[in-house]
Amino acid sequence: MNPFIMNRLLTTVLLIAVTSTAGAQVITGRNSSTYRATNADTSRITDIREKLVLLAMQNPNFEIADRKVNIGQYTLNRAKGAWLGILAASGNLNELSIKGNSGANGSLYFPRYNFSLNLPLDFFSAKKNDVKIARENLYIAKAEKNIQYRSLRREVLAKYEDYLMHKEKLELQSRRTQTEYTKYKIAEKDFEDNQVEAEEFNKAESNYLDQQMRKSEMQRNYNVAKLELEEMIGVTIEEVIASIQSK
Repeated sequence: MNPFIMNRLLTTVLLIAVTSTAGAQVITGRNSSTYRATNADTSRITDIREKLVLLAMQNPNFEIADRKVNIGQYTLNRAKGAWLGILAASGNLNELSIKGNSGANGSLYFPRYNFSLNLPLDFFSAKKNDVKIARENLYIAKAEKNIQYRSLRREVLAKYEDYLMHKEKLELQSRRTQTEYTKYKIAEKDFEDNQVEAEEFNKAESNYLDQQMRKSEMQRNYNVAKLELEEMIGVTIEEVIASIQSK
């Protein structure tokens, strides 16, 4: 057989084998990915999402909303007990009372204990309104906490979806880059053997470098999405996945 034909046949077989291997590896990766999941993975994905929300609730921003609710409750309790301020008690303590002298001079300090009641005319209406105001402030704090929870839940789940999307795109781009790399190496060998022109080799090299640059960009986008998600949950996504899988 002609050596040139034999060489082309071997390189074609090599290209098919490498491409098939790369495809098989990515299929495995995609099955392990939660972005394109089957129905069997639905419960695990739900667990991961709920775990992410619970971790995000430990974020300092949500802690502030939680403490505002506590402040509202304390303010309401104080308003309810404010009526005790109308009562006052005082006592006299002097040398005669300590010695227990009940003589004539001792009567100058009688009575030894004094109680008073200071009741403003608007006391009941003012205290009633104070309690209402404190209760409304508590309701506002709870509503703000609920808003914060919904916003936090939406944000962390959106970042999780971004993470999955960029992960999937990186996997697909890795396949494409691998294919172009294989073509480039074949063209390089053919060029060294004077079987192809420099133009064809340069084209294969340019296609590979272009795909490599796209892969680098997608790798960067994936890393940023991962960092933003982990910033919200306070741990790495690998730790979350490991905790779910260990159940």
